[in-house]
Amino acid sequence: MMVNCCGLLTDRKEPVPLKSIEVQLEVKDHVATVVSTLNYENKEDKPLEAVFVFPLPGDAAVCHFSAQIGQTHIVAEVKEKQQAREEYDDALSSGQQAFLLEESDQSPDIFSLSVGSLPPGESASIRLEYVTELAVQADDGLRFCLPAVLNPRYQPQGSEGPSVQVTSVPASLVPYSLSFSARVSSPRPISKVESNCSLEPLQFLNADQTQATVKLAAGHKFDRDVELLIYYKDAHQPTAVVEAGQASAKPGSLMGDPVVTVSLYPEFPEDVMSSLASCGEFVFLMDRSGSMGCPMNNSTPQETRISSARDTLLLLLKSLPMGCYFNIYSFGSEFEHIFPTSVEYSEKTMEEALKKVEKMQDDLGGTEILLPLKHIYAQPCIPKQPRQLFIFTDGEVGNTKEVTDLVKMNAGTHRCFSFGIGEGASSALINGMAKEGGGHAQFITGTDRMQPKVMQSLRFALQPAVEDISVSWDLPKGVSSTILSPPITAMFQGQRSLIYVQLTGQTSEATDGSVTVKYSLAGHPSQNQLHFNLKPAEDTGLTVHRLAARTVIRSLESEQRTHRGQQDEEVKKMVVELSVQSGVSSSFTAFIAVNKDDGKAVQGPLVRRNIPTPFYGRPLMLRACGFSQQSLMSRAYSAPMPMAMDCSPEIRK
Repeated sequence: MMVNCCGLLTDRKEPVPLKSIEVQLEVKDHVATVVSTLNYENKEDKPLEAVFVFPLPGDAAVCHFSAQIGQTHIVAEVKEKQQAREEYDDALSSGQQAFLLEESDQSPDIFSLSVGSLPPGESASIRLEYVTELAVQADDGLRFCLPAVLNPRYQPQGSEGPSVQVTSVPASLVPYSLSFSARVSSPRPISKVESNCSLEPLQFLNADQTQATVKLAAGHKFDRDVELLIYYKDAHQPTAVVEAGQASAKPGSLMGDPVVTVSLYPEFPEDVMSSLASCGEFVFLMDRSGSMGCPMNNSTPQETRISSARDTLLLLLKSLPMGCYFNIYSFGSEFEHIFPTSVEYSEKTMEEALKKVEKMQDDLGGTEILLPLKHIYAQPCIPKQPRQLFIFTDGEVGNTKEVTDLVKMNAGTHRCFSFGIGEGASSALINGMAKEGGGHAQFITGTDRMQPKVMQSLRFALQPAVEDISVSWDLPKGVSSTILSPPITAMFQGQRSLIYVQLTGQTSEATDGSVTVKYSLAGHPSQNQLHFNLKPAEDTGLTVHRLAARTVIRSLESEQRTHRGQQDEEVKKMVVELSVQSGVSSSFTAFIAVNKDDGKAVQGPLVRRNIPTPFYGRPLMLRACGFSQQSLMSRAYSAPMPMAMDCSPEIRK
């Protein structure tokens, strides 16, 4: 049957008003600024509302949202979320154009963008900007990931929060294009830039090779995550960057005062590291839900997530030190364990475990990760064998915040090392579990870099916990410091520790300061010190302030979830105030823009069009993104029934 409509189509043969996405990445040392422009065009004969639910890095600070319609440019404001939703709905009901960008209530790595009242024949360009820090990899590269793939999020039975159905299509059928370019600059020379996608050759902009540009090769389909690995010569030196406050902001406020970001790379004494005992209780938790049978990525469809997770676990099992203790759990809708309790690692117990791991399949149903975690945490710890929890998952859960809160609650009894398996793994879940559990996160998106990542996490797990961490500042008279970052709870050899600090007061004399981090490793006291100049950098804009605001907002949100009643409302109010003041999004706020310049009201009922996002597997409806039914379904719209995740002929979930 011929379908009489033009332009791009969804899998349901509906026109897609999103035509293309242009992404410009600017990397300065270890901080990335990302500007995305989304180009919409309504080729239908009726006005549209286009809703696009898409992934962003879980630790991104979204700091700008604007729309260009013809000659009209509208910059969005950050407002309390319910107020923003009401303004959006009011604008649409009165025939005005409006634009709404909001973070999911359940997971900070999912956003919803609503473009309302786009008249027939009209175009709109939406610009959103975010900043994020780049993680250091096992081979010293800095990893940037532009997430394209939004895999289905399983909503556990009885879990908190609403879910919503959102259109998703197989990654190979994404109906809009992507252009991507990057500019990299650093105090140190750039040695190379690598990617999982085809790149044009790296272009150096100066003789000392400290600035370069690179872009995706022509013809790239937005059907996979774009991963960039950036390598500097003499990488990862301790640095401090001071950024001047915003002139229009109130002195004494976070945005009005200077903020300094300190990057520390602890180097532990060699004699201490070489004499460390190899011991511990290693608890492995393997995701065996149905989605683990899906491909790792679009370029190697024959390689499944479960096979990659198995290979990762087998490598770890063969590398454990004799005399430690271990156990292996696996989960789906329910969970299993190989041994009733952790056993001593020996040739016999290793062989028994290897045989059972080799037979593990993606056959346990849904992704109920809370149940095995609660069981593991309920087991008594073994004296003098520090517990190290290794989690392997594709991160397809809808209750991200519940899971990370549980890890945080039990952080005193273990360290958590997480592995995101396959493209589209939730960065909010994988990074969140490792951060709250005082461990380290890795993302396994293919076989080529798996082994160094696995061995790095094992090395970190065998390193004793760094204790008695304290940070002290030596600043000129008249200048005081307020630490904005949560306390440092974990430090690993060569891994970056970031600290954000607000500087209040002024001095006319000394311009230098220093920060000292003291800690104890296996009973040996150590310290690292960094001297820095208090003169603000000239080219950072407000990047450091926005990252600092994001850090404070995430800490307050976590605090709010652990309280109820009066204190809960007070913390929420603090988050909203800081979010509005800094222009950085939060789970309690949203960006809202209304086109009040156009005198003509848009005529006729709005037709809703859901912009599909790519996933790996069969066509389905994406569930449990944590947007309220009211916000995403306030207009007349018939939502399809949620379908099961299905990667093979068998019913998986």
